Amino acid sequence: MSGFLSPLLGGERGNILDLVFHAGLVVKLVLLLLLVFSTVSWAIIFYKFKLIGKAQKESEMFLRLFRRGKRLDAVFNSSKNLLRSPLANIFRAGYIELTTKPEETSNPESSDLTAMSTDLGGIDNISRALNRATASEVTRLEKAITFLATTGSTTPFIGLFGTVWGIMDSFRGIGVTGSASLAVVAPGISEALVATAAGLAAAIPAVVAYNYYLNRIRVLETEMDNFSQEFLNIIERNFFNGSRKKV
Repeated sequence: MSGFLSPLLGGERGNILDLVFHAGLVVKLVLLLLLVFSTVSWAIIFYKFKLIGKAQKESEMFLRLFRRGKRLDAVFNSSKNLLRSPLANIFRAGYIELTTKPEETSNPESSDLTAMSTDLGGIDNISRALNRATASEVTRLEKAITFLATTGSTTPFIGLFGTVWGIMDSFRGIGVTGSASLAVVAPGISEALVATAAGLAAAIPAVVAYNYYLNRIRVLETEMDNFSQEFLNIIERNFFNGSRKKV
């Protein structure tokens, strides 16, 4: 049975390749463009899988470090090894703003927390620094995933364009030969339909990956917002409510 199917399967693969190689110039250009879209999309998919996975893992490590820490300066120094963690980057931005004197920019590694600015705008400055850092981290995580959305929305239409053009060529061939038999029409239409199939093959993984990564980034963004509020609450309790404790 397998010996009977093998030639058929091999012939089917050969027919598909023949359809591509014997397609018209415009259809070939369309297929080449779809190949570029698909290749770039898969590169982004693998890159984002690695990037977001590391961001999630290092953020979990940072939360454990932050909640076990006794002093903010110690947490700051330890967090320097977690460069891919959005939470660690947000914390460092808030800590630097917290330890910046009004009259000069101090070194956050050696700043005395009792020398920080406690003017009325101090907590607002820290809040703005945390918001800026959050926006920067979200932008970094979202970078390039819009290409996946573009691929998902445009490649089916690019493939459809190739199909329509190929069918036009087929009908033109009918006019030239004067024959409308299935044997004359079928090869040209088959070549044209390959473009639609290629467009869908490029679009479907891109759409699935875009929705998946967008959801994971939204989860990380929620974690950033929650951490920012938690960090602000700690700062307010310890430095802006009249009790100047070391944390």
